[in-house]
Amino acid sequence: MLTQSAFEKQLQNLIRLSENTTYLLAVSGGADSMVMAYLFSELRNAEIKFQIAHINYKLRGEDSDSDQKVVEDFCKKNDIKFHLYEVSENDKQPENSIQLWARELRYRFFREIQAKENLDFLVTAHHLNDQLETFLINLSKASGINGLSGIPANENNILRPLLNFSKEEIYQFAEENNIVFHEDLSNKKNDYLRNKIRNEIVPKLSETNDQFLENFKKSISHLNQTKDFVHKQIEIIEKDLSVFNKEHKILSKEKLAQESDFVQFEILKKYGFKRTEEIQKIFSAENGSSFFSEDYHLTVDREGLILKLKILSQKIDPEIILLENFDSHQDQIMIDLKSYIDENKSFNWVFDTDKLHFPLYLRKQKDGDEFYPSGFSGKKKVSKFFRDEKLSALAKEKIWVLCDAKDQIIGIVPLRQDRRFEAKANTQKTTTVQWTEEQQIL
Repeated sequence: MLTQSAFEKQLQNLIRLSENTTYLLAVSGGADSMVMAYLFSELRNAEIKFQIAHINYKLRGEDSDSDQKVVEDFCKKNDIKFHLYEVSENDKQPENSIQLWARELRYRFFREIQAKENLDFLVTAHHLNDQLETFLINLSKASGINGLSGIPANENNILRPLLNFSKEEIYQFAEENNIVFHEDLSNKKNDYLRNKIRNEIVPKLSETNDQFLENFKKSISHLNQTKDFVHKQIEIIEKDLSVFNKEHKILSKEKLAQESDFVQFEILKKYGFKRTEEIQKIFSAENGSSFFSEDYHLTVDREGLILKLKILSQKIDPEIILLENFDSHQDQIMIDLKSYIDENKSFNWVFDTDKLHFPLYLRKQKDGDEFYPSGFSGKKKVSKFFRDEKLSALAKEKIWVLCDAKDQIIGIVPLRQDRRFEAKANTQKTTTVQWTEEQQIL
């Protein structure tokens, strides 16, 4: 049963109530959100600070204005800061997907207020009936355990403290406490799937069992516990088949391929790969193949599935200039790449300075690159050199091409220098390029 104390207990379960915590309440003017606003205004801790936001979509004429007035009057009466967004002609409404458009618009508005007013949590008035409707919608879409677990009560700093209370309980509480609200009559229409489920399917299900909603609430609780358990097991499996370094995460392709489709999906979903067809392609792709999600770059390699945040890939300098200022009359020039790049192997190359055009620079491989590798006859494409060296995709990412000012390749760091520029026994001026390990001080 919905009471002030039951609500406060539910809110306390979601977050530790503190006078330092601030809230933004999304209030439409309907019974559920007006009851939520009233419950917040009656919280025993008078120091709790909250504000209210409302959107007038202008979709229902005077009815939309009536919604706004109910919320605005409540805020004036209770001295609560009120934020209003009125949809104008500048807000282009799509011909279809109006619900999705409205959802994106309101959450953008709410987040802007939170940032401006420094409010910690957004609070919405979703209730148990909403939870059931969402479950049925996700069931019809063949959703997995996440979808069937319903609307989360606390996720991404959004709180939903009414999720355990039914619509009937909310109406009863509103009547007992003389709470003014405005009914959205468009909810009676069956234009949308949710409304059809709300108005036709849920009433028939409720007729089958007097305790239907209460039993559903218990079932959702069981599903959420199951989901939490499954996620913990997925984390254990992922940890077992993962290798990390500073910028990459590598999943063992062999081990992951032995797991069920469900485990593969749950692990790769975390990195934005959510389509079954795409996951199947990942496991059948050749080494060197790349896949991209919104945030990650996945490379298939003999070492495994290499996952790298796109932002880290973008941070790599396309070009690093070496030794811009130097004395051209020097007999010996020394460049230690340790100052410029990390994670490499020790090497020491000596070049004939007179054959070089300064400044030297480092860049990444480009299509068509060719060089004359030391110890070999003739020239070779850099891409073929990589293949002959049997470099993994991860190893290739660490390779730098050392060039002079005329873009002549003088070495592939750290593997091989170009023999055309090597210093000979009679060379007068030398340029040494090296990468040295730091000496350990005992």
